[in-house]
Amino acid sequence: MNIRKTLLTTVSAALLAGAAALSAGPALAHGAAAAQHGGVVQTAADLSFELVATPGGAALYLEDHNKALQSVGLSGKLTVLNGTVKSEAELQPAGGNKLEARGVKLNKGAKVVAVLNMGKKPVTVRFTVK
Repeated sequence: MNIRKTLLTTVSAALLAGAAALSAGPALAHGAAAAQHGGVVQTAADLSFELVATPGGAALYLEDHNKALQSVGLSGKLTVLNGTVKSEAELQPAGGNKLEARGVKLNKGAKVVAVLNMGKKPVTVRFTVK
């Protein structure tokens, strides 16, 4: 009788734990922040990056948990693939949380890769222009 009671208790506990796990809500990640400048937002290295087309090229805005991340001292490269045409430009600080790349064109559907020097390891962010 004692073995039967132990087995019943163990099975009940397992069923209760399984039901609790199934009824728990989904785990929510930080996710990308909303676009603040009309661009395309992606996340990498727990930061948010917004790519915006400008008349002279492109701007990249940086945020860390919805707070502007200053671009002073940062650098990088922007690579744009418009169909089969590839162009590259250096990313330079442009005040506040903004980096600029001059001389590139962001057409609809363009694939863009930003590689940023932000410390020991470069941060790579990929975008598709909408």
